Amino acid sequence: MHLSKFTDYALRVCLYLGAHPERLVPISEMARAHDLSQSNLMKVVHQLVEGGFLSSTRGRSGGIRLARPAEEIRLGAVARYMESDGAMVDCSSCILRGSCGLVPALHEARMAFFAVLDSQTLDRAVKSHPRMLPILRSAADKQGSGACGAAPATAPARPRRVEDPTPVK
Repeated sequence: MHLSKFTDYALRVCLYLGAHPERLVPISEMARAHDLSQSNLMKVVHQLVEGGFLSSTRGRSGGIRLARPAEEIRLGAVARYMESDGAMVDCSSCILRGSCGLVPALHEARMAFFAVLDSQTLDRAVKSHPRMLPILRSAADKQGSGACGAAPATAPARPRRVEDPTPVK
């Protein structure tokens, strides 16, 4: 099974917010942290808000957060919502359309895939790998996690080594 980029981004947004439950997070911060297009993330966030997974606050000190605790959000629900009910294969031009034994098997495989994701909460995913939470939290620190309009932190100057002939600007 292959998830769309839209669903991939939605899961990244949810993971990021699951790592920062104590505050509103600007979309721009998540875009910088994941090196993704802010306009694409805005579309994803809009759909997640419509689906009841996120809540948003407009304005200068606004941002987004999970609409309910991470332990109540099932990864399968997020993926299923973002993927919609599209078929796994395009049968429209197939000579077997309506007579294919593969379609029920693909449907069963899709349901099994979502069943595994349904067994996992966002909270469990955020805490499942020992390095995940520190990475997501440090990404915010590097981004200037204060107000919405906070400028991204500038990269530190490259230390100059004696054998490095590159002039420092």
